[in-house]
Amino acid sequence: MWLEIICGLVIYILCRCFFYDDDTLDVETTDSNALFAVATRLEKLYGGKVYAGLRIPDADTGSPQNIDMVLVTKGEAVVISVQNLSGFVSIDTDGSWVSTGGKNNKTERHPDPVAEVKRQVAILESYLEQRGAALPAEYMSYKVVCPNPNFRCIHSDYFPSEVVTYEQWIQLKPELKGMFSNWIKGAFRGGKKEIQESIHQKLNFILSTAPTWDRLELKGNKYILGEFLEFKGKHEDTQSLRNIRRSKVSRLTIQKTSMFGLAHSKLQVLYSPRDYRNDGASASEWKEVTVRSSTEVLFQPQNSTKVRKFKLSSIISMFLSA
Repeated sequence: MWLEIICGLVIYILCRCFFYDDDTLDVETTDSNALFAVATRLEKLYGGKVYAGLRIPDADTGSPQNIDMVLVTKGEAVVISVQNLSGFVSIDTDGSWVSTGGKNNKTERHPDPVAEVKRQVAILESYLEQRGAALPAEYMSYKVVCPNPNFRCIHSDYFPSEVVTYEQWIQLKPELKGMFSNWIKGAFRGGKKEIQESIHQKLNFILSTAPTWDRLELKGNKYILGEFLEFKGKHEDTQSLRNIRRSKVSRLTIQKTSMFGLAHSKLQVLYSPRDYRNDGASASEWKEVTVRSSTEVLFQPQNSTKVRKFKLSSIISMFLSA
C-alpha cells in the first residue's frame, strides 16, 4: 500500500513539473487580460489602432502616468480606462465608486475613474505637444469601459455619459459600410470631423514610440504588464541571452525545439532588433539563440512589489519598452 502511495506521489510530482507551470497558475492576470480583450475588440469594431499599457511622463509630478489605452482612428483619439469591477457598483457623493459583493465578496471603494481618465487626457495632450503633435481642439476624448460580465450598476442614470457599462459594451457592433449607429457614434465618436492625415500619422508614430510597460504573453491567453528585469539560469544560457536588452530588442518569442523524455530540454528564443520604422523589423532581421528550458525570466508585475520568476517554457512572447 505504501509503495502505491509513494509511486502515486512521484507520478504526480513528475506531471506537475512537466505539464504545469506554477508561475503561470499563481499570478493573477485578470485585469491585464480584460485590458487586452477590450483593446482587441475596439480594433475590430473601429479599424483603428489601440496603444495599451502606456506610461506617459507627467511634467507636474515628475513620474510616469499609467494610461490603460488610447484608441486612435482618423476621426479622433480616445483615452480609455478599463475598470474590471464585479458586483454591484454605485457612485458616492464625492464621485468615488463603491463595489459590493464582487470576486472578494466585500465592499471596496475606488477613486473616481472618470475624473482620473480626464486628468490623463490633459497629461497626454501635454506630452504630444512636447513631441510636436498639436491636436485640434476637442480631438481627444475619454471613456471608462466596464467589460466584466458580473458588473451591475446601481442607478445607471447616475453614471456619467463617459462610462460604458457592461450592458452598453456588449451592444457595440462593427461598422457597416463605414456608418455608425447613433449610440456608437455618441459613445465613441461624438460626431467629430476627421483630422489631416499628416497629424494622424504623427500621432500614431508618437504613441508607438511612447514609454509603455513591458508585456508578457503566457500560455493560456494570459497577459502580464510590468517590468522585465533579467534572465536567470545556467551561465552559458544567460550569456547567449546577453544581447537581449531593451535598448536593442523590442520583442522576443519562444519556440520549442527538442524533446527529452516528457519535457522540452531546449527552447529557441527568437528576438527582433528595436526598429522605429512603421513596418518594424523584417523577418530576415530576427535573430535566434537556443537555451535550456529551465532558464527563467525575472519580471515585476505592475502594481506589485514582488518579483516573479517565469520559466521560458511558460512564455509565448515578451515585448520590451524602449
